[in-house]
Amino acid sequence: MTVRELHEALSELYPRTLSCPWDNDGIMVSHDPDAPVRRILVALDGTSDVIRYAAKNGFDLVLTHHPMLFRGVKSVTPDAVGGRRILLAAGAGISVISLHTRLDAGRGGVNETLCRVCGFEPSGTFGDDESPELGRYADVKPMTGDYLAALVKDRLGAPAVRVTGNGGAFIRRIGFCGGDGKDLIPAAQAAGCGAFVTGDAGYNMAEDAAEDGFFTVEAGHFHTEQPVCRTLLETAVTLTGAYAEIFDSCAYRIL
Repeated sequence: MTVRELHEALSELYPRTLSCPWDNDGIMVSHDPDAPVRRILVALDGTSDVIRYAAKNGFDLVLTHHPMLFRGVKSVTPDAVGGRRILLAAGAGISVISLHTRLDAGRGGVNETLCRVCGFEPSGTFGDDESPELGRYADVKPMTGDYLAALVKDRLGAPAVRVTGNGGAFIRRIGFCGGDGKDLIPAAQAAGCGAFVTGDAGYNMAEDAAEDGFFTVEAGHFHTEQPVCRTLLETAVTLTGAYAEIFDSCAYRIL
């Protein structure tokens, strides 16, 4: 299977109609979209370290969730982050495919995976005008917010979680949105969720929602999205038959 064919196959599973209007996804870099794919490196982020690892270890394709190129690239030189990544990938003959918000919203994507890794089965979807089915919710046996927070921390292997709201109140419906989920808090409330598991909820958004009896669990951007890399790896191997592995691209530490 070629780079182009792999992107087309992934686009059938995660169509661009699911992408937010502002997003940048698809084939980020490719010296030859018709080149065969033999070794795939899966990562949450397309950083320079990821590209260097791919080049050193003979990978010809990097498959990421976050776009390698998101903000406008104004200079393709080693001194600019975006330009540096382009030069590293192109110089090593590495193609890069990124999926981002269509992977967030798609079946089996970021938010369904987050829900399942936390031990629940998705019951429905919710979202905003840009992406009506972005989030997932699960109807659960009543549990307290503090119990949920401890469960999420354990299941995701997160070094810490931040919670806002009454941890002793019982919850029966939980919303999930990996990464930056603060803009979906109103939609989660409207969908009847009593709690929301996300990477980043935003101080003011979480504080305001807590006044309405809403409970938020913030487990970190990386830890709420990284589980989808296993899904991407399995999908890529099934589609191509190529060798694949996952790179841990977490850029932050909790001290």
